[in-house]
Amino acid sequence: MEFFVPSAGLIAILASVSAIAGLICLFRYNPLWGFMGLVGMLFAVPGVLYAGVSIWKNTPLGRRMIGAPSEEELAAKAAQDDAFVRSRMQLLNKEGTAVTDLRPVGQVEIDGQRHDALCDTDFIRRGSAIRVVHVDANQVRVRGIS
Repeated sequence: MEFFVPSAGLIAILASVSAIAGLICLFRYNPLWGFMGLVGMLFAVPGVLYAGVSIWKNTPLGRRMIGAPSEEELAAKAAQDDAFVRSRMQLLNKEGTAVTDLRPVGQVEIDGQRHDALCDTDFIRRGSAIRVVHVDANQVRVRGIS
């Protein structure tokens, strides 16, 4: 219960005291029952802790404490990435100018925006006209226009 209702350890302490008191009662009733209770606790406690942590990390409180992003944050990030990829794909076949020498990597300006680019040829001089020939999510390839 401590995983789901934060009580600063109070529930865990009360549960531990109750378990020890139960074991004492079992040993006083019959040592065999006490031993069986002890063995049962040795197997049950780690299993319950594992199950609690497995469930807890998927709760909103657990995700906040771990630092994992929420479902809304993941959806917003996916939408942002998708919009970025779509905007990059619109660069295909557009023309612009080389802002820096491309040897083979440099910067180009297309529609007033600068982009890092990779040229298909060996070298493109600064100020030369270029055309985008291939676009990936993280790379723009250009070719010089004669």
